[in-house]
Amino acid sequence: MTRSLTLIGSGMAGFGLARALRRLQPERPITLITADSGDDYSKPLLSTGFAKGLAPEALAADSALDAAERLNLVMRPRTRVDALDPVARELHIGAERLPFDDLVLATGAAPQPPFAIDATLAGRVFTINDLDDYRAFHAALTALGRPARVAVIGAGLVGCEYANDLVAGGHAVAMIAPERAPLARLLPEPLGRVLGRVLGAALAGAGVELHLGRGVGELGLDGGDLSVALDDGHVLDADLVLVATGLVPRTELAAAAGLAVSEAGIQVDRCLRTAVEGIHALGDVACVDGVNAMYVQPLQAGARALAATLAGTPTAVRYGPWPVLVKTPCCPVVALPPRVTPARWRIEGEGDDLAALAEDDRGRLLGFALTGRCVRRKVELARAAPPLLI
Repeated sequence: MTRSLTLIGSGMAGFGLARALRRLQPERPITLITADSGDDYSKPLLSTGFAKGLAPEALAADSALDAAERLNLVMRPRTRVDALDPVARELHIGAERLPFDDLVLATGAAPQPPFAIDATLAGRVFTINDLDDYRAFHAALTALGRPARVAVIGAGLVGCEYANDLVAGGHAVAMIAPERAPLARLLPEPLGRVLGRVLGAALAGAGVELHLGRGVGELGLDGGDLSVALDDGHVLDADLVLVATGLVPRTELAAAAGLAVSEAGIQVDRCLRTAVEGIHALGDVACVDGVNAMYVQPLQAGARALAATLAGTPTAVRYGPWPVLVKTPCCPVVALPPRVTPARWRIEGEGDDLAALAEDDRGRLLGFALTGRCVRRKVELARAAPPLLI
C-alpha cells in the first residue's frame, strides 16, 4: 500500500516538493496543510511588486483551489498545526488528531522584529514574508490614496530590496539600521565598508533617506503620523513602518515534539531526514548537515532530492557554488560568501563596478561579491568557486 505524505507549509519548499513528487508518483496521496491562504506564488516577487504596481492577485500563479486540483492533492489552507506527536504519528489540529505516514516540515522562517510591536500600531507596522503579508501592506498603501512615507527598519538583503522597490514605486522611503553600511551580514568586513557604501550611495541616489548606524528607540502615534524615534534623538514621521530585520527558522513545532533543532533550523541529514523515521524537513527551516541556505537554489535542489527519496530512491542533496542575487536595480549586488575565512580579499574595478574576490593562501577562489556591471561575472566566478555542500 502506498504511503501517504503530509506536508506542512505552502511556500516555495512545499509546493516545489509537491510538484517534484508528482512527476515521480502521480497518484500518491498528499495532504498539504498551511497556516496561510495556500496560494501558489514565487516569494522573490514579493520584493519587486511595489515598483511595478502589482496587486497581490497578480503575484499568485494559482489559487489554493487551483493548485490543489493541478497537483491532485488535499489542500487545507488557514489551518494551524498545534502539535506533532512523533510516537503516535499524528498531528494535533485543535481537537482533531490527524495520522500521518510520511511527514515533511516545510514551515519556513519567520520575521524577527528587534522590538515588541504595540497592538495600538496594528495596521501601521508590517513585516512581509508571504503573500498574505504583501496583501496587508498593499492594502495599507492603497488606503492612503497617495504616495506613502515608509520607514524601513533593517539594511540587510530584504530591507535593501524593499527600500529600492518602494522608492521606485514612488514612495518616500527612510532606511534605519544599526549597521554602518547595507548588507553587513552578507558582505563580511572589510567588504562592508567598501561594497556596502557603494550600495548605500546608490540607494541614497535613488531617493532613499539613510539613517545607518542608528537604532530605533520607540514607535508611537503623533496625531495622524507614526513617529519613529531613533537612538540619537532624531524623530522620523511616517505613514507606515516595514520591519525587515532578518528571519529565523520556524522550529517551534519540531522542538516541542523532541526533534533535534538549533538556531540554524531542524537538524537533518543529507537526505533531509530527521532522527525520526519518516519525518523530514525542507527549505528555510532545515539545517542540512550543518548548512542552512535560505535562498531559492538550495531550496529547489532539496525539493528534487527529497522527492526522489520519498519515491523510494534515497538521494543526498548537493548544493553548488550558488551566489545570492540582491534585487536592488539601483545597484545590483551578487555575493557568494566564503564558508571559511579567506587569506585575503582582492578588490578589482572602480566606482560602482567592483569585484571582491576571497582567496586562500594559494590564490584559489573561495567566494566573491560583485556590484554594478561586475555582476556579469557571476557565472564565470561561480564555476571557479567551491560548492556549498558537496
